Parts: sequence; C-alpha cells; structure tokens
Amino acid sequence: MSEPDPILVERDGPVVTVVLNRPSKLNALTKAMWRQLGMAINALSADDDVRCIVVRGAGERAFSPGNDIGEFATERANKAQAIAYGAAMHETARTMASCRHPLVAQIHGVCIGGGLEIASLCDLRICGTSSRFGAPIKNLGLVMAYAEMAPLIALVGRAVTLELLLEGRILDATEALAKGLVTRVMPDGEVAAEARATAQRIAEGAPLVARWHKKFARRLEDSRPLTAAEQDECFDCFDTEDFRSGYAAFLAKTKPEFRGR
Repeated sequence: MSEPDPILVERDGPVVTVVLNRPSKLNALTKAMWRQLGMAINALSADDDVRCIVVRGAGERAFSPGNDIGEFATERANKAQAIAYGAAMHETARTMASCRHPLVAQIHGVCIGGGLEIASLCDLRICGTSSRFGAPIKNLGLVMAYAEMAPLIALVGRAVTLELLLEGRILDATEALAKGLVTRVMPDGEVAAEARATAQRIAEGAPLVARWHKKFARRLEDSRPLTAAEQDECFDCFDTEDFRSGYAAFLAKTKPEFRGR
C-alpha cells in the first residue's frame, strides 16, 4: 500500500483546510512535509477564491509534536544536512508569513517544537483544554534558528520565547492563553466547531479588507517610516465594489455579499 499524502488540502467553498497528515506519528513533521506544506500554502495564497485557510493535524491527538526525530539520522545528521533541512523549513515559514489570506490554527493535543512554529505563523490559534505547548529542543542539543524564532518573538515577545527555550517547559492551555500563545481555548470536543465558525466569520467579511489588514499588520512590524504611497493605500478600499456593497447593505439592514472586487 502506498503512503497517504502527508499534506491534505480540503476545500469547502471559500474555506480551505490544510491537514498535517501523519496520524500514526502524531503528525510529526518530515522535510518532505515542510516542502509540501509550503507549496500548498503558496498555491492557496495565489487563489482569489480562498478567503480563509485552517491548518490542523490529522485526528484529535496532536497538532504536531515537531520534527520527526527518526529522520535525523538521514536528514539532519550533520551541519550540511541541517542547513538543507532548515532551508525547507524556512522557505515554508516565509510562505506562511506572507500568505495573503487569514490562517487559523485548529489545535488538538500537543503542539510542540516545529508544530508550535507552524501555529505561531497563523493569524489565530484555537486549541482545546487538553492541548500542550512548548519547545524543549535544549534537550536535543538543538538551536532554534533565527527564521524559526522570529514568528514566536513577534507573537509573544522575547521574554516568553526565551522562557520556552531556556526552560524547555511544557505549557498547558490555560498558561498558553495567558502568555498569548493561543487566541482561544475551547472544550476539547468543541475545537473543530469553533475553528470552523471562526473561519466562516472571516470568510463572510470583505476578502480584500482581510488581505489589506494582513498586509498592513506585517508592514507595521517594520520600523521604517511609512511612505506616502503606503499611507494612500489605506484609502483604496473606498473605491471597491465591496465597500459600496457593504455600505448599502448596512443602510438596508441586510447581509452584504462581498465579491472581492
């Protein structure tokens, strides 16, 4: 029997779910999975029919425990191999960070190491009460590279990132919420429904606006002064069909139908 596709893409109208699909290994990540995840997100980012992407692990035991240690002997046994492996990871991280559409992480169970890195690259993270988070890579003698650390620092700051890396402690969902690692904690049986409802709320909004908001938020992480053209772009929405539709629907007290134009 052939191995199942380690990355699944499931479409439901404007909402697309990307699944880390190695349930027998709790969705532990391989170099091939990193590459395929990046290719999937890149293709979806270019698709104007997409309005929200949900990222999840297969099953409800784990989002992902991180990179598959069993692959280290063949893919990360020395510095040269690790550089090649890191290149795959970092290219996917860049792709996720620049994705035009909102990304929602649907987190069941453990979300550790590389799994936490993927979740941190999403815009919203919804987990269950039994979810666990951490990056205990110090116990493997491994460093979290700049490209891997940057999304965590952007999400929770230097102090919390170093707490995770220096102590290697595993956080429960309550502490993860308090530290800003997750957006929302739900009862375990309600995580999927809440992730779906979240994605639907996003998809019902004006898609051009969602893309602009993501673009502006990324730009504000850059310390360079905004240019006149960038300031001007904030008002482009007033010339869109979606603005006219949304404005008219508000006055008529009806639900707007946005078309991304």
